[in-house]
Amino acid sequence: MRHPTLSAVLGLILATASSAYAATWQIDPAHSSVQFAVRHLMVSTVRGTFNTVSGTVTTDDADPTQSSVEATIDVNSIDTREPKRDSHLKSPDFLDAATYPTITFKSTKVAKVGENKFAVTGNLTLHGVTKEVVLEVEGSPRELKDPSGNIKLGGSAHTKINRQDFGVTWNKGLDGGGVVVGDDIEITIDIELVKKAATAAAGANQENG
Repeated sequence: MRHPTLSAVLGLILATASSAYAATWQIDPAHSSVQFAVRHLMVSTVRGTFNTVSGTVTTDDADPTQSSVEATIDVNSIDTREPKRDSHLKSPDFLDAATYPTITFKSTKVAKVGENKFAVTGNLTLHGVTKEVVLEVEGSPRELKDPSGNIKLGGSAHTKINRQDFGVTWNKGLDGGGVVVGDDIEITIDIELVKKAATAAAGANQENG
């Protein structure tokens, strides 16, 4: 019987260690949302949410910088508690949901900046324009099992964008100065993740001499 070579043994060990540390999670849309805030008439702040968000997060406990995020937001799920305003925001004046029905984010870099805190750099595509943004992310310190037996993680992320950078330019001037809608958009993302079931590891082949 031939014994496995040293390189084969090391390869198996590394593959096993990698699978033990890496995990893939799905965004739970029932417990996740994207909130935004923008100045209105220069005197108040209007807040709203996108109620439908989906995507995948891959975490690597051994090396968090190898983690990644991909997320998609349904523009038509916008909700500011005022139907007429929601319709205007979905119109070509603003997000143009008929032409650009989704907002997407795909990470390109993850840096650990503190205990359970990360700076996640990625490409945000909104209104057909892609720009690099940085999310300030704080995650739950450990995974938990919910009453149904699902393994969960959670976290929140914050960033600020200028809507003009994404071609969302509609506005109206006010008598005496100022405009109807501010340019800076504060974004807060609350995410709950559910771990995907691990695939069965392939058995090692044995060769008899």
